[in-house]
Amino acid sequence: MIYFDKVTKFYNGGLAALDDVTITIEPGEFVSIVGHSGAGKSTLLKMIFAEELPTEGTVYFESNNIAHFRKKDLNMLRRKIGTVFQDFRLLPTKTVYENIAFAMEAAGQRNEDIAADVPHVLDLVDLSEKMDSFPRELSGGEQQRVALARAIVNQPDVVVADEPTGNLDPISTYEIVQILKKINDLGTTVILTTHNKGVIDSLGRRVITMDEGRVIRDDKSGQYVL
Repeated sequence: MIYFDKVTKFYNGGLAALDDVTITIEPGEFVSIVGHSGAGKSTLLKMIFAEELPTEGTVYFESNNIAHFRKKDLNMLRRKIGTVFQDFRLLPTKTVYENIAFAMEAAGQRNEDIAADVPHVLDLVDLSEKMDSFPRELSGGEQQRVALARAIVNQPDVVVADEPTGNLDPISTYEIVQILKKINDLGTTVILTTHNKGVIDSLGRRVITMDEGRVIRDDKSGQYVL
């Protein structure tokens, strides 16, 4: 469970990036967070993996106050969270296989587990035939599917997808959303931010709407309303 308890965040004494936010995200939920640029979505995401800490209030991950985590605890926390970004962030000199294997190596996984799990996760995102390709040889949609595979290969409890379809065409967007739904169906919590109204409306899942750092709507089966 992820719980924000009356969380406020100020940057450099300016306006609140988050303003008295209280939300709970239960294990296995698929939650979309929407709002205009500057609404506070990115700050909220950064707090989930403790890249930012609250000025006021508390963020809990599995009932633990993340502000009290030591460096070792933070490393363990971040291994439980897979992240996907709009700009893919693949290593250009490594193949598809190597990009995903690198994430497992960084987590201290054994070579035999890497050899078994990378092909499995590539099959899940329908990229088995691209295993030996480099990022420059892939389309944008394929690169994002590699990024998704990398995010889930260590079997995280939570996947945070920050505008993962922002640079993609409609067909690739549809494919990414279907993979996110598949990941969620397997039991992983998915937290998605997007400006794509079509994506939100097609999901029919929980939608949290933010504006000027505040949560202004929280609909269990919502649509994109701004």
